[in-house]
Amino acid sequence: MQPTPDFDPAKLAKSLLRRSRQGALATLMAGSGDPYCSLVNLASHPDGSPILLISRLAVHTRNILADSRVSLMLDERAAGDPLEGARIMLSGRAEQAAANKDLLQRRYLSAHPSAEGFVSFKDFSFFLIRPTGTHLVAGFGRIIDLKPEQFLTDLTGAEDLLAAEEGAVEHMNADHRDAMNLYATKLLGGAAGDWRCTGCDPEGLDMQDGRTTLRLEFPERVTDGTGLRKMLVRLAGEARMKVDQSATD
Repeated sequence: MQPTPDFDPAKLAKSLLRRSRQGALATLMAGSGDPYCSLVNLASHPDGSPILLISRLAVHTRNILADSRVSLMLDERAAGDPLEGARIMLSGRAEQAAANKDLLQRRYLSAHPSAEGFVSFKDFSFFLIRPTGTHLVAGFGRIIDLKPEQFLTDLTGAEDLLAAEEGAVEHMNADHRDAMNLYATKLLGGAAGDWRCTGCDPEGLDMQDGRTTLRLEFPERVTDGTGLRKMLVRLAGEARMKVDQSATD
């Protein structure tokens, strides 16, 4: 299936990965191989791969340690008939984090601040799902399989941006909550609220207000802190123009 002006499968899959905070995780029962499904919280790596924080006491964790193959169902949680909303079934392997634990913890806690209370428990560990593919269902006739390179964000050449991300997120949340609100309301059609930044990557900025999430996509790729600052200033200017236009209408 080819993208159309009103349907870009890769863009939709990327958005669902970034915006989802819960999903249904399917694992294989250790020993029997029977299917097992559980509800989990998740966040996203800068490339979009799902991050899990799970306990070794949980059945799904014991299953993963025996067989790392998993699938993860994410959906839009649309009002009305949930089958009318877009959803993806992500397949892959769940790997216990051996590197970049600070990054995974920071991004997970940005999405789930309440996890601060048990993130240090010895039985909890971070896992990263390495996708092998995804099955997207976005309505009648809009069903397509995507490869990882189609829905993950290429981080090549973005080392400077990744190094600057933590400071940029803190700065946005400390000093530019007004701009966050403008992005949400004027550029993304969201409701006014207490919007905060939970992460950024070469392709966009992730925002959250309570349980509501939004994805601010950049019109061009950014790869360093300077480029990110210029992009955010530019988008804030576009949002303020919409405010001015509304005032004169």
